[in-house]
Amino acid sequence: MARPGGRSARVQEAVHAAVRELEAEQGRAKLTVPAVAARAGVTPSTIYRRWGDLQELLSDVAVERLRPEEPPSDHGALHADLTAWARQFLDEMASPPGRAYVRDALLGDPDGSNAGQCSAYAAGQVETILARALDRGETAPPVETVMDLVVAPMMYRILFRPDPLTAAYADHLVETALAAPEESA
Repeated sequence: MARPGGRSARVQEAVHAAVRELEAEQGRAKLTVPAVAARAGVTPSTIYRRWGDLQELLSDVAVERLRPEEPPSDHGALHADLTAWARQFLDEMASPPGRAYVRDALLGDPDGSNAGQCSAYAAGQVETILARALDRGETAPPVETVMDLVVAPMMYRILFRPDPLTAAYADHLVETALAAPEESA
């Protein structure tokens, strides 16, 4: 979703900040649209009109929180770059806050646009890593191969398997992706 400008951006920023503050102060169970509206300095009808309900608002906040703040680190080689990124991605997404953001992003997403945005964030990070590798003259798999063999298994395990996930798991997925035969177009 494109970031709105002007008053709309100020309202979004104030409401998102109110959600984060209230959740930190009182916990998730006590969040209500009227409480968020009061903290943000808007009317509840503003929130209902823009987000529909509390779950859609939480989903919007989660998607914003899942947006990467900076490009992936450059470690000088594809294997090192992708391994470092996969470990960081797994660590962030599998953490309790990360799991909560992922759940929120999906629960308040009736049309799938938030899930698509989260996927685009990850794909953009992978594209950056692969483009760097190609610029260095390395062979790199297609973005979709990395998404299918690294990101998708991680997200499945984060969503459906409560077991702790390790850096070794991320390393294994990267090895699998880098060893995969290139698919023909």
